[in-house]
Amino acid sequence: MSIDIIKYPLSTEKSIRLMESRNTLIFIVDKKANKKQIKKAIEDLYAVKVVKVNTTISQNTKKRAYIKFSDETPAIDIATQLGLM
Repeated sequence: MSIDIIKYPLSTEKSIRLMESRNTLIFIVDKKANKKQIKKAIEDLYAVKVVKVNTTISQNTKKRAYIKFSDETPAIDIATQLGLM
């Protein structure tokens, strides 16, 4: 179920800046998933603590989830684990 919700992480200049400055990663997620489902999916998949989830739907109709991690979980560690860094 978690794999169906989270499609893939975004690796753009903006996402790298957010990762460094705000401990946040951006993921493309299922359009029907709500914030609670996204939070649970990220926590289950990566064994991390999520502080906040914000979502937007882009012009190309893809839903982006901005995931803010707790201070104990550096976003850069997760990005390295995902192969983004």
